[in-house]
Amino acid sequence: MVSLQRESRDDGCGTPLVGRAAELGRVLAPGRPDWRGPRDLLVLGEAGAGKTALLETAAHRLRQAGTLVLRARGNEAESRFPFAGLHQLLLPLSGELGGLPEHLRAPLEAAFGTVAAPRPPDPMLLRIAVLTLVTRTAARRPVALVVDDVQHFDRDSADVLGFVTRRLADPGVTVLLAARGHVPPPRVNAETPVLTLGLLTERAATRLLDAQLRPPVGRARLELLRQARGNPLAIIELCRAADRSGAPLEGVAEARLSRLQETFAARARELPDATRRALLYAAADDHGDLATITRAAGHGADLGVWRPAEEAGLVVITATEVEFRHPLVRSAVYRTAPAQSRRQAHHDLAAALEDEPERAAWHRAGACLGPDESVAAALEEVAERAARRGGRFAAARALERAAECSPADHDRARRYVRALGAADRAGDPRWVRELYERVTRLSRDPDMLGAAACGAGLALSMGARQREAFGLMASALEHRPPRDGRVTLALVSVMAAVAFQSGLPEMRRPLPGLLAEVRIGPAVSAPFAEMDGLACELVGKVVLASADPVAHAPALLDPAARTPLREPAEGAAEMTRLLALGAVAWYADESDLCVESFRAAFAGLRAGEAMGSGATCLVPMAAALIDTGRWGEADAMLEEAAAVAAVHRLEHVAVDVRALRATLAALRGRHEPLGDDAWTAVDLAENRATHAHLLRAAAAQAEAAGDLEDAYRHLRALYDDGTALHYVLSMRSIVELAAVARRTGRQEEAAPLVEAARAEAGPRPTARMALLLHHATALLDDSPDAERHFRLAIVNPAAQQWPLQRARARLDYARWLRRRRRPLEARPLLSAALETFTRLGARAPAEQAAAELRASGVSGESARASGDDPLASLTAQQQQIVRLAAEGLGNREIAERLMLSPRTIGSHLYQAFPKLGVSSRHQLRDILERG
Repeated sequence: MVSLQRESRDDGCGTPLVGRAAELGRVLAPGRPDWRGPRDLLVLGEAGAGKTALLETAAHRLRQAGTLVLRARGNEAESRFPFAGLHQLLLPLSGELGGLPEHLRAPLEAAFGTVAAPRPPDPMLLRIAVLTLVTRTAARRPVALVVDDVQHFDRDSADVLGFVTRRLADPGVTVLLAARGHVPPPRVNAETPVLTLGLLTERAATRLLDAQLRPPVGRARLELLRQARGNPLAIIELCRAADRSGAPLEGVAEARLSRLQETFAARARELPDATRRALLYAAADDHGDLATITRAAGHGADLGVWRPAEEAGLVVITATEVEFRHPLVRSAVYRTAPAQSRRQAHHDLAAALEDEPERAAWHRAGACLGPDESVAAALEEVAERAARRGGRFAAARALERAAECSPADHDRARRYVRALGAADRAGDPRWVRELYERVTRLSRDPDMLGAAACGAGLALSMGARQREAFGLMASALEHRPPRDGRVTLALVSVMAAVAFQSGLPEMRRPLPGLLAEVRIGPAVSAPFAEMDGLACELVGKVVLASADPVAHAPALLDPAARTPLREPAEGAAEMTRLLALGAVAWYADESDLCVESFRAAFAGLRAGEAMGSGATCLVPMAAALIDTGRWGEADAMLEEAAAVAAVHRLEHVAVDVRALRATLAALRGRHEPLGDDAWTAVDLAENRATHAHLLRAAAAQAEAAGDLEDAYRHLRALYDDGTALHYVLSMRSIVELAAVARRTGRQEEAAPLVEAARAEAGPRPTARMALLLHHATALLDDSPDAERHFRLAIVNPAAQQWPLQRARARLDYARWLRRRRRPLEARPLLSAALETFTRLGARAPAEQAAAELRASGVSGESARASGDDPLASLTAQQQQIVRLAAEGLGNREIAERLMLSPRTIGSHLYQAFPKLGVSSRHQLRDILERG
């Protein structure tokens, strides 16, 4: 129905709505004039799930569409008063009562208390009176009855509302209800469809968090998301309570409670002392282990102490666990308890967990009032065990707390550096930068500072600050060069990643020289002691490939060189090998090998909750999946990358993902606007890789929409001054540039750019670049020699790695042949291209191939683009608009989703109807179903 393009906005109703686009569409559907389903809907969900915000937004949208919205909200205090809810709901219609017949007006006036009545109104007449009043009003304009917290409606009002809902036949009346919980309340029509609001996705939760006034950063950000568990209200209220310094939420004891939290706290204060004590111990323990909590609180096996809390709706007790009914219950219970009580709870829990040293260490830290080396050492051991299991976030969290508990500055700095490394691998740049600042205040040790600079540099890079990142690491190498060669190598490898993202030549030039100066000896610095000789060699190869892909990347994959990149390793070295192999393969244009290597590496990183270690590889992996025709897997990869970028605020990764999604949508013939903010979210002058992704995406979208001038403008910018904007990505779009140049009559202008790409690729280009250059040259060459280039662009078996690229070359060659009156030679090329385009889902080129086949004399099913497609005669944008209109969306709703004007939508439909042989919107669904 309605897509929230800007989900974190107010939307006119005062409440941000994030991550509920699909749910909003479902709520609005019954109010559409062409809706064929039920005209009522019940929204269920736990407290804070967003039911009220959803209804408010729906009511706002309905009013904008001209609907009269009658609203009411159940109130527990008024639930004992008859017809209180009905009076609230129908009050705006009180002036319409005079139009009702006397026998119907009298029961309503009696129920509302506006006239004295000798006896209670007849229940059936009252129900009929309400139904008549509403339907008469709906004859003049659509009406929506919107009731929140219907579980608190008084019984009389609920009975009338249930009757109206059951008898609802007028298409102009919609009933939208919301209730707390996951079971419909009594007296709600049993046939009313139900929509249950679940938890927000991780990505939506981060968007809601970022929409708040002062969202926490670093560890506090991740801790808040963990505690809120995707509950919208919990995110909002915990954000308000969070300490701006980034301290753990448990440390924020005196923040003002929200209304809902105060409700929970008030319920807790009414409980018996023993129950309140048990609740505090449960709130202090993350695991919810019933036996441990009751033992620590001194209740033994007595479960009766929990009954008052269960009856108050605060917790659920199972055979083994204590589960809080809402994340804010735990927060309210813990934060309203006195500091000494909280400390005692942690102390007692630590004593009860002598057989579980990891959990005990955390509780000892919770009871710690100042520096304590024994607590710090215990937490460092916890971090070691977590790291061995792959729990990077848990390790970083434990090391940071260990540093805070360390009495000596050296130990504190050392533990902060280790925490920084773990936070870096967990993928949290802001947390890394916070830890880096703490290290620099505590230490002057060059290895420690170098290791910290390595993590901080990568964090700055992921935040799109490439110049600052490169400068910080270069300064560390120049002013305080590390003693340990492993630290130096780590710095150079991050500088290589920064150089690629920046695309700036001055950052690539020094890399080979810096690498040549690295000397790997005995490990001196703990943070990189796990880097053995093999890992160091592999990292060095990635640096070389990044610095000069043409000179180094293909040679590094040569089996004859017996490179360790292709030889399996053991333990952590195998993960390093897979990431290195994937990176070098990406630079060397070995796309299949890149996908296989990254796929295996990411599987291990996901298992170890360490996707941050592969953050720099997320976008290359997604791009390789698109290039190799694995578009379904690319969708999943882009969704994962978007979630990682949102949670950890990886600025340039977020924009890269948007660009690749828009590119993929254009390849499928769909319009997915980038939005103006994509071009301003990062400084493109120092993020040329992102700039190149955006230019290619914008060109693909423009070409799909038929705007070839705009497409050429964007592609031309990849070689704006005659040289490549980005030393890798610009060359990979050379065919698109040549193709659009030919279609716009700019062959002479584009020819020097193809030659520039040829020079950049070197005398021995990769197989992919050779194919691209032959294809691009053929497109711009009007001489008979073009055929040689076309043949060379399609005959190499290596082209199978890039199915879309090969199919495009076949299509262009076939066009060339057909225009030279050689249709018989063109047909097999067109058939092969059509099969590939159809299999991939590339709608526009499939239609072009089918048209060329028909023009070459082929008819029937073999010349159809994708089966019997009824929309084949429409442009990509017209197809998208027709599909949305067939779903029942109005012009204004389609316009909001596609960010166009309603007038433009109407114009497209006016042009599409004659092509489809229809005269009205309701025929569109039948057309699509037949197709």
